Amino acid sequence: MTGLDTNVLVRYIMQDDPKQAALATHLIESLTPEAPGFVPIVALVELVWVLSSCFDLGREELARALEGLLRARELVVESSDRVWQALRLFRGGAAEFADCIIERSAHAAGCERTMTFDRAAAKHAGMTMLA
Repeated sequence: MTGLDTNVLVRYIMQDDPKQAALATHLIESLTPEAPGFVPIVALVELVWVLSSCFDLGREELARALEGLLRARELVVESSDRVWQALRLFRGGAAEFADCIIERSAHAAGCERTMTFDRAAAKHAGMTMLA
């Protein structure tokens, strides 16, 4: 298995830097189900941030990019079941993807609730306001 950093995923998805995109494409397309790439959750959170803030991708484009990574047989996404849950929450509402991951990770760890000072996370990602 080969770990994949956020910048490799960005170059592969966006094809914005000819040299790095070619290297990222070669690497990712050389992966197989028997020798897959590994995508850590933190890389996905960073990926969404970079694609939205630097490339101005919208919510649906971000969701499609994440879904493509999750469906790729040549990739192993860390805690993919949790990421799928977070993606459904993200796609179906107004929550930030990072908040969805945080809430779903806490839930998977057995937390009864996830406390926050972030009103949007409480309203859209299922967290509880700490007041």
